[in-house]
Amino acid sequence: MWLSIARAAIVALAFVTSPARADDLADFNAAVENASAHNRVAIGYLRTGNLDLALLEIDRLREAWGVFERRFAGKRPAAFDGVALYGTVFTGIPARFVGIDLMISMGKPDAVRQALEAIRGDLYDLRKAAGIVVLADCVRDANAGMDALMVYDDRALDFTKPATRNDLAGKAQSYGATLSRCDGIASEAVRNSAEFRRLIDGAKASLTLIPKAIETRDGDLLHRVLIELRSFDNLLAFRFG
Repeated sequence: MWLSIARAAIVALAFVTSPARADDLADFNAAVENASAHNRVAIGYLRTGNLDLALLEIDRLREAWGVFERRFAGKRPAAFDGVALYGTVFTGIPARFVGIDLMISMGKPDAVRQALEAIRGDLYDLRKAAGIVVLADCVRDANAGMDALMVYDDRALDFTKPATRNDLAGKAQSYGATLSRCDGIASEAVRNSAEFRRLIDGAKASLTLIPKAIETRDGDLLHRVLIELRSFDNLLAFRFG
């Protein structure tokens, strides 16, 4: 009898505690996103040379990170059990803030942007280690795919080489697949928003022109398409990365 009661109590406790741990992850992701939103906007402003607005966003990032750190530094969601990077993030990112302050005082905005990108990478690596998938990480993958495509932004590209044509086509196809994956990961509200649809659908429409550029061996067309794609890619990172 007592054994049965004990088992029932364990089962009941599991139902009580498990949702709380799941909610912890949802709250964790929301808190990270709150900080990351300021980070990506700061990166965008630095990319366009608007240092004053970037500094405002960095201050907001620092404040949002402080709120996040106070809540989660000592309260690890279950999804991160056994993930060594969890503790590393809470020591490494504050150290990056110190470096950012130093680079700001030295007047090195490019170094500041690199440090902010590194914070983005720290969070990406943490979630990847825990098997957590969020839109921001998919957008980061898309950014990397776009970087690989931009290697072919060369009006003098030698289309006569089969390896060049095949690699360009493969990278374009891979980038399109990543955009589709991001589309699937996005929440319903984001997926249906006019801004997200414009960026995803616009990029996919531009990608359809790359096979034509390859077929006609048109370096100028390829250049225009890649510049257009890079614009979509930057905006995707600015808003959703």
